Amino acid sequence: MKFNPDADLDTSGIEDTRGSGGGRGGGLPGGMIPVGGGIGGLILLVVIVLLNGGIPGLGSDGTGEPTSQNTGPGSLNACKNVTTSKDCRFVADQNSIEGFWSTELPRRGKKYIPAPMRVFEGQVSTGCGPATSAVGPFYCPPDKRVYLELGFFKTLETELGAQGGDFAEAYVIAHEYGHHIQNLYGILGRIKTRTGPTSDSVRSELQADCLAGIWTNHATTVPNKNGKPFILELTEDDITRGLDAAASVGDDRIQSKTQGQVNPESFSHGTAEQRMRWFKTGLDSGDMTACDTWSASTL
Repeated sequence: MKFNPDADLDTSGIEDTRGSGGGRGGGLPGGMIPVGGGIGGLILLVVIVLLNGGIPGLGSDGTGEPTSQNTGPGSLNACKNVTTSKDCRFVADQNSIEGFWSTELPRRGKKYIPAPMRVFEGQVSTGCGPATSAVGPFYCPPDKRVYLELGFFKTLETELGAQGGDFAEAYVIAHEYGHHIQNLYGILGRIKTRTGPTSDSVRSELQADCLAGIWTNHATTVPNKNGKPFILELTEDDITRGLDAAASVGDDRIQSKTQGQVNPESFSHGTAEQRMRWFKTGLDSGDMTACDTWSASTL
């Protein structure tokens, strides 16, 4: 994955609360129900915090507004371009993803509302209630934010066996923004059944994978405000790593690793094969109409 060192980054949609104390607050209540399963107490799936309850067992602070942000050296808020620091690649990913959807949705007659990406460590307050790094990346519909704990990407490799790499990270972020697109269209309100191989939750997650694939199709053509693309090149190896990341967070892979057996009735995200296939459907088509997981008779 080759980023453009000359593309200026926009940090207005980045909320880096690491080290600021802004994400700390009340602790998690005991007995929190994991969303999507876990290894050693960690929730390792790329999750969406659903409407009408958020993370089960948690209350809501109503806003999710940060009390302070980290603006010092090493903060994503200090990124000018991808050469500022290695972590600035996450800003480039976010800029490219939002840049694409902010153009694509109006082209289809739909207003795009930006979704800030909050980077945190340890614990964070959200519109869905307090959460810890154990939750992994997620999207919170009430406050329309993507939440990202950067340590998850190491967990993705060490615990889930993903190859990792820059594009594997970009896929995860694009998936969460896929949930934001669903929220803008009111699709998340359809989610009634949350477990099972053909559940609404599975259909939602696979659609978010497909939407991530759509961005990928257009990624090298999304320009910054000066007309320079954020991403210059995606290689076959990048795409392979993205597909591998998608497979690594499949319900069957997770359950096999954590439980030694697979129970389709408890699926909430889809199998490894489904996640790869729907990501590739979006990638190959580049068209939102290809991502209808709701009417598909076979997922």
